Amino acid sequence: MRIIFLFQMAITAALTVLLTLIQVACGQLEDVIIDRYFIPTHCSREVQVGDYVRYQYNGTFKDGRKFDSSLDKDFPFVGQVGVESKVIPGLDKGVQGMCVNERRKITIPPHLAYGVLGAGLVIPPDATLVFDVLLLDLWNKEDKVQIRILHKQQNCKRTVMPSDFVRYHYNGSLLVGNLFDSSNLRNSTYDTYVGQGSLIKGMDEGLLGMCVGERRSIIIPPFLAYDDKGYGTKVPPYATLIFDVLLVDVFNVKDDVKVEVQKIPQPCRRRTVVGDFIRYHYNGSFQDGTVFDSSYSRNSTYNTFIGMGYVIAGIDKALQGVCVGEWRRVTVPPHLAYGENGSGELIPGSAVLIFDLHIIDFHNPKDQVDIKVIYKPAECNLISAANDLIMYRYNCSLLDGTRLYSSDDYPEPPRVTLGQGKLIAGLDEGLQGMCVLERREITVPPHLAHGTNGASGVPSNAVLLFELELLQLQKGVPEGFLFIWLQDSPEPLFPAMDMNQDQEVPLEEFSAFIKLQVAEGRGRLHPGIDSDVILGDMFKKQDRNADGKITEDELNINVNEDNDVPKHEELMFCKSMTPSAMLRSPRESPSRRTLDRLWSSLKCSVLSRAPSRLL
Repeated sequence: MRIIFLFQMAITAALTVLLTLIQVACGQLEDVIIDRYFIPTHCSREVQVGDYVRYQYNGTFKDGRKFDSSLDKDFPFVGQVGVESKVIPGLDKGVQGMCVNERRKITIPPHLAYGVLGAGLVIPPDATLVFDVLLLDLWNKEDKVQIRILHKQQNCKRTVMPSDFVRYHYNGSLLVGNLFDSSNLRNSTYDTYVGQGSLIKGMDEGLLGMCVGERRSIIIPPFLAYDDKGYGTKVPPYATLIFDVLLVDVFNVKDDVKVEVQKIPQPCRRRTVVGDFIRYHYNGSFQDGTVFDSSYSRNSTYNTFIGMGYVIAGIDKALQGVCVGEWRRVTVPPHLAYGENGSGELIPGSAVLIFDLHIIDFHNPKDQVDIKVIYKPAECNLISAANDLIMYRYNCSLLDGTRLYSSDDYPEPPRVTLGQGKLIAGLDEGLQGMCVLERREITVPPHLAHGTNGASGVPSNAVLLFELELLQLQKGVPEGFLFIWLQDSPEPLFPAMDMNQDQEVPLEEFSAFIKLQVAEGRGRLHPGIDSDVILGDMFKKQDRNADGKITEDELNINVNEDNDVPKHEELMFCKSMTPSAMLRSPRESPSRRTLDRLWSSLKCSVLSRAPSRLL
């Protein structure tokens, strides 16, 4: 039987109570005796008249006999204190000043209980009652949501607003401290919209104004929580709820990619456009600072095309318009990242992602070598070209300044013949057209450097920056040749070569003749090979019968009349086909057959000692 039911004789009891109160006020009767045998360490609020309370109780007589208990009913008492109270005056008075979790033994004399009338067969007349009370909850109709900020980030650029989508962790407990739910135990955030009816009213209000990383204690009175219905078996009716909340994420469906430019190198010669191929480093984190991925940990850049759907939409957009060397912080909302599903175990659903980007380099597949002349001497009589032998200095680096190689690392600068595949294509091109002592800065895209495979010390798809200086230049001869005429050869040739006019030309006389042509600028030997080796090879191929001398017959060109192709590939001289004739008449364009015949007549095997492919 509940205490409420014990007020059977309402009018008589009311008169009795009124009389009793007058007597107590005059000091004629005993008052309530309160034994506070357990007081909690922390008490933020005490029961006052007008408050609503929820408590458990055991009711006994002075001899210990039990007459009523909320525990037996498995339902605590809920009511308002001192206002149209449903309990006996002594109990109403006895709970005033209590704290949640406090235990009291309240001894109530008869005149503050059921007086001379008693209560039916349960409470005899003039009975002193003893109540053992545990206060479970306390609230007032005027209460509002209480917010206690436990931790807040110093730099808070955005707070939760109505219609935002949030992800947060929480521990939910009752006022007495009993935990009824926890997202932390499930190891999964609670994800929902704010202010759209998805949450209890108090939580909707308590989340507003929060920053990512902020911790709050949100105290919600019952009428802003689950009121008289409770929630399942975990939240009883009329329960005040306490939520300890950590905000993990916040965004709005209207959000776009947010780009914060942190550093732009000067000058910025070029910005990325759709279709460019880019290499960049990144750290990827959530809004609470937790890192989920990093290219630095793999010691490898992320390489991709821009604006072609190879990366999430937010990053695809954020990579447009960047400069080499630029630093950006990019905030990507879920609908431009991995959406509600996330990505495996790495990215949870509806996660806002933050990327700190460092642009290493970019290029377009249509790019050619970019040449910037740093210094050019006033006098420039010769310029480098294919087949020339050059000596040069270089420094090679990535566009972000990372040094790769330098000719200064070796005892002497490299020598190489241009146009013969000894260098990467872009460097070979960049070294042509230079004057001695000219300095250049050339930018070589990957497809003219080391491509997708890279090289030792050179990352894949890397754009290379070369600082070049041409130190020496020896004009060369076409590939496959040891000697070419720069002017008309003597006519007739054999008498000029036969210096002593004995109708035969030994090696010594042949060598002296060719060296004289070179010295007087009428011919050129292949640079980079010992001249005696070249002359010996030329002589050997011209001495058809290998008798140690060349005769006039051996010097003639024998042409196969059927297909008009020279039979020999030795060094020959023909007045009608000499380069000098073409140089002398630049307006006359020789036929392809004539050129083929000319160069074939001069061609001989090259003894190559050229250096191996560089870079």
